[in-house]
Amino acid sequence: MDRVRLIVVSGLSGSGKSVALHTLEDAGYHCIDNLPVSLITDFARYAVEIGAPAGERFAIGIDARTPSRDLQRLPQALAGLADSGIDAELVFLYADDAILVRRYNETRRRHPLGGEGRTLADALQRERRLLEPLREAAAWCIDTSRLSIHDLRGLIHERLGGDRPSLSVLVQSFGFKHGVPGDADYVFDARCLPNPHWEAQLRALTGADPEVRAFLEGQPETATLYEQIHALITHWLPTYRRAGRIYLTVAIGCTGGQHRSVYLAERLAEDLAAHCSHVALRHRELP
Repeated sequence: MDRVRLIVVSGLSGSGKSVALHTLEDAGYHCIDNLPVSLITDFARYAVEIGAPAGERFAIGIDARTPSRDLQRLPQALAGLADSGIDAELVFLYADDAILVRRYNETRRRHPLGGEGRTLADALQRERRLLEPLREAAAWCIDTSRLSIHDLRGLIHERLGGDRPSLSVLVQSFGFKHGVPGDADYVFDARCLPNPHWEAQLRALTGADPEVRAFLEGQPETATLYEQIHALITHWLPTYRRAGRIYLTVAIGCTGGQHRSVYLAERLAEDLAAHCSHVALRHRELP
């Protein structure tokens, strides 16, 4: 009998929870939005009864509309589901306040904690405080500040659309001038390497192009940095597995996120495939 997979999607209002739930629904999950925490145990019995024989998957959306006392109990409630035959994972979405304010202004929606004289900024801060225990307990936190709807859908489908992996690694390139990813477990700085941007024939290319790869591989510093990054990640992968970690995000940055970081991320993702069954690659600054 297969174990049931349950994804609990939570996060700040405006961060993309609805998009995440719809993506999971499209991937074959049975989705329920805003299920009361007090009903999770009953839902678990139902899910095991109908889901385990067929390997079904379920997703629940929980947000700040849930009473605060129930939010405090959610991590413990999810931890207790393992004995029932359910593999439960909590995914938390968030974004910078400025991004959330802009999204609310664009949609002209009312924040669920607004009203009673609260400004939108006040409501956002109150929501962050209420949901902080869930963010701390989450298996995967997603910073959607710089993600389009299509980016978020692709990321959710890549890491949650298939069967539950023992350890899923996301390797991501980025540009420091656009901000450091807030959801990365490791951040490496490739700005110490010679910059292909200053070579006229390479400026319009990316780190995935053969010409840029050849240029960087001709620099002795590149091999040294890559070998150190690769050695560190592969050394600690068994420890993450033993600790029960499901998701690991490795971010590599350069100035603009076009050349050096892209090259290193491509190479690392390719090599990590020999150590992990599920490796995803994303270049944040590239189209």
